[in-house]
Amino acid sequence: MKYFISKATLILSSVLLLASQANAASPITLVVPFSTGASNDSIARVIAPLLSDKLKRPVIVENRAGAAGVIGSNYVAKAPNDGSTLLLTSSTFVTTAATQPSLPYDPIKSFTPVAMIGQGPLVIAVPAQKPYASLPDVMNKARMSPGAVNYGSSGIGSLAHLATTLMEDSADVKMTHVPYKGAANAAADLAGERLDIMLANYSSLAPLLPTGKVKLLATTAPGVHPAFPDLPPASQTLPGYDVDIWVGIFAPAGTSPEFIETLNEALNEISQSKQLARLLEMDGTVPSAMSSEEFAQRVSGDLERWKKLADQHQIQAN
Repeated sequence: MKYFISKATLILSSVLLLASQANAASPITLVVPFSTGASNDSIARVIAPLLSDKLKRPVIVENRAGAAGVIGSNYVAKAPNDGSTLLLTSSTFVTTAATQPSLPYDPIKSFTPVAMIGQGPLVIAVPAQKPYASLPDVMNKARMSPGAVNYGSSGIGSLAHLATTLMEDSADVKMTHVPYKGAANAAADLAGERLDIMLANYSSLAPLLPTGKVKLLATTAPGVHPAFPDLPPASQTLPGYDVDIWVGIFAPAGTSPEFIETLNEALNEISQSKQLARLLEMDGTVPSAMSSEEFAQRVSGDLERWKKLADQHQIQAN
């Protein structure tokens, strides 16, 4: 028996093969929804060449900053789900979704979580000259004089704002929130003794520690954190209190499960690399290795947690 293959079939097969080969070598754009030089941007620029080496495809970092990460996230949500566009973002992804009344995308349905790169606690700091030797000292002052203790954050609806609100609930105290445009501005006022307390990622406060104007009291980790062995966890004062900040990578919804799995394996290996570990350690971030399904559960759980808190306290980002 003879088999005949039409000329049209041969042409179509060739086109499909060429398209597949072209896609395999086409660049991947890794979108960072924050400005150049920010911590997420620095992490992306370490990951990009490592991921490129593993996938044998160019990986280009592109910054699309603005609106607390919404502009860049929306760009990826609307991008083709062919594996050519990814999003590297942080816990801001869920706090923004929890506190903004409307978004141009669905934080759950518009994305496929790929991998968590790392996670770490916030640190709790006070002015060195204030009479606070421990976190209980601050909470006792807040309990005795409701509203007299003020705290700074990087803005309404930020992780620091929500984490401190959760702290107030856990301690049954009321403090006064002073929102700033960015953690650096809040940290400067903390050093100037215009604030009583501040929760932030370590890198926001690290430049001030050598000046002796700011001191760290605790972390928001559930236990003693390996990056901060001399700091007690806030949970010693507030049982069950636990807040961390994570960095992770997302793809547009509908991206091939096979490609998501390939990315997840590659990124889990990269998260353990020495090149990335050195950068993560600067902020007390611990590399993570979890499946895309586990990361999706974490994202969904965090969104539910912060949405409940934001609704309870009527916190709405500008």
